[in-house]
Amino acid sequence: MSNSFTMKFIATAEDIDANGHVNNTVWVKWMEEVATAHWTRDGDPEHVAAYAWVVTRHEIDYRGNIREGDKVTALTEIREGPSGARFDRHMTFTNAAGKVIVRAKTTWAMVERETGRLMRVPREVAAPFMTSEDEGA
Repeated sequence: MSNSFTMKFIATAEDIDANGHVNNTVWVKWMEEVATAHWTRDGDPEHVAAYAWVVTRHEIDYRGNIREGDKVTALTEIREGPSGARFDRHMTFTNAAGKVIVRAKTTWAMVERETGRLMRVPREVAAPFMTSEDEGA
């Protein structure tokens, strides 16, 4: 269990736009994939079954791009505890040379699957994603 998670992606032909590089919508898709993989890996299976996450906001800075066949490493970090129903994730994508090419802050809200309603993130749901410093706060 950890407040961070990494995942690798390789740009495919389907990811490439008319400008010859990864389309902006693909970066957002990858953000969702890495966040979901982190939740699935570290979340309690009962919580994963009971709750889902929806994006409420993306703030993205594009500092570079990649082309078909290029590899990128995505890092997601949860730097602080939830605020009500919301959790912020910080995303960093680095190319094969280690250069940061995309940085984002995404805000996710927790939804109870059964009702579809937003709900405050319980401490026990957040705990696997907190550092010891966060838990003591």
